[in-house]
Amino acid sequence: MRKKIVAGNWKMNTLPAEGVELAENIRADRNQVCSCVNFIVCPPFTHLGGVIEALRGSDIEVGAQNCAAEDKGAYTGEVSAAMLAALGCRYVILGHSERRQYYGETSATLNKKMAQAFANGLQPIYCVGENLEEREAGRHFEVVKTQIEEVIYNLTPAQFARTVIAYEPVWAIGTGKTATAEQAQEIHAYIRTILREKFGAAADETPILYGGSCKPSNAPELFAKEDVDGGLIGGAALKAADFLAIGKGFPQK
Repeated sequence: MRKKIVAGNWKMNTLPAEGVELAENIRADRNQVCSCVNFIVCPPFTHLGGVIEALRGSDIEVGAQNCAAEDKGAYTGEVSAAMLAALGCRYVILGHSERRQYYGETSATLNKKMAQAFANGLQPIYCVGENLEEREAGRHFEVVKTQIEEVIYNLTPAQFARTVIAYEPVWAIGTGKTATAEQAQEIHAYIRTILREKFGAAADETPILYGGSCKPSNAPELFAKEDVDGGLIGGAALKAADFLAIGKGFPQK
């Protein structure tokens, strides 16, 4: 059975003390959600030490929002995967649409970052997704396939087994357009098909998260879909009650 994951991407929000308080609030009420749901929080770099300490002893994992493509050296402003692992991070988000769009991250860059993550014991949450122009041109399958083939296809089977995929409908974020649960399932099922072509049955164990404005009100409909294994949560991850409520959206069995 695939992992059920609710991962919070805090992006560039909250100050360090606020981040620690948010983590403490999530921890305080975490027992209200089934232990079968895996929670991950990904705060800004400046918060990681405090958040990891606040969550120590709980089952809530901590991830970073990015890592450097190099292991060390004269790279001013960068944070290496080794540094993140030394703090106690377990996950790292790579290939987020904002990193691709605003900072020009390419598949070549992401291959290096994936290698750094695995070399230091981090599990990548690798993001794929198409923008509005690509969706309207009917190129969404093509774009997502390329993003997977150029990076994920380079992994060994052991590395692939430690990877989480997150699909972001970039066209539905801040545009006034909404992705339906059916559209989410369609692309998630396609992603799993592409993964299966390379990795066989192992693809059936890979969690694929939905990253398009998931919130408590639409989580149950999304998570009811066969190939939607959870969410990469943005705004709703900044409120402990909303973040935990999303975790209650999985079908009860």
